[in-house]
Amino acid sequence: MNWIKYSINTTTEAEDFVSAMLMELDIVSIEIENNVPVSGEKQGGEFKELQPDLPDDDGTSRVCFYLGEDEDHESKLSEVKAGLAELKDMMDIGEGTIDTSITKQEDWVNNWKEFFKAFYIEDILIKPTWEEIPADAKDNLVVEIDPGVSFGTGKHETTQLCIRQLKKYLKEGDEILDIGCGSGILSIIANKLLDGKCHIVGTDIDEDCIESTYENFEVNHISKDAGDFFVGNLTEDKDLQDKVGYEKYDVVVANILADIIIGMAPAIYPTLKKGAYFISSGIINFKENEVKEALEAVGLTIVEINYQGEWVNITARK
Repeated sequence: MNWIKYSINTTTEAEDFVSAMLMELDIVSIEIENNVPVSGEKQGGEFKELQPDLPDDDGTSRVCFYLGEDEDHESKLSEVKAGLAELKDMMDIGEGTIDTSITKQEDWVNNWKEFFKAFYIEDILIKPTWEEIPADAKDNLVVEIDPGVSFGTGKHETTQLCIRQLKKYLKEGDEILDIGCGSGILSIIANKLLDGKCHIVGTDIDEDCIESTYENFEVNHISKDAGDFFVGNLTEDKDLQDKVGYEKYDVVVANILADIIIGMAPAIYPTLKKGAYFISSGIINFKENEVKEALEAVGLTIVEINYQGEWVNITARK
């Protein structure tokens, strides 16, 4: 199957807002193309420039997304154009035009590998499976990831925000719930931070993500018995809620969209032990107050809020 690639011409200042708008429309196969140097500082740790040969940054950006040939393009593009019009009323998004091209299945799966390079988040090295571990990384916690068709390399600000919170709040023996596990990166890091002394349950609406998570467990020499992962939507699936369990978890982490967190809050609260932490991100900054209000409405107490770029982490406690 071929994929249709749509590229929105915008600015580097607006790219996160355009991306968030697409994610609100359930579009998650998103790429950002710009000429901003990706420094170690931006990626959360000391590391060399990852793209040293870029042209000068002119402030423009292309936010790209993919739709399969069998999807309703007319309806989805209509929603995207309406979203862009709404953003234009709030800020300068540049041209706001959309270009179209065709991408073959094999290119869609593999071309992104050219741009996924090893990087650090503090003392954690995250690397693609096809690269060797650098000689100077022997003292670092190393995580190997092959996202495949699932979501999550760790580079995005929201993932980094969650990782820093996991480092802060996890303790040996914890029961951990990873909602929207994607490639399994947060589950893998949690396991490695605790040297395997924990148990993880994860959920995702995409069956491919569950398969990818187990594959990445194997790559990182983590037993499948270290985690149980289920397909489904925790918001509305009572059978899944029963499988996940109640008053069971010391830490629940969700790197998903703000609106999903808001709708899922009543289902998240019962999973937590008394005194447990809920770590959330995937929240664009203008949604911060809505998420806070939703978490407080179900009885959680906000204990910490952190920011990276246009993105927000909210950590709450039961």
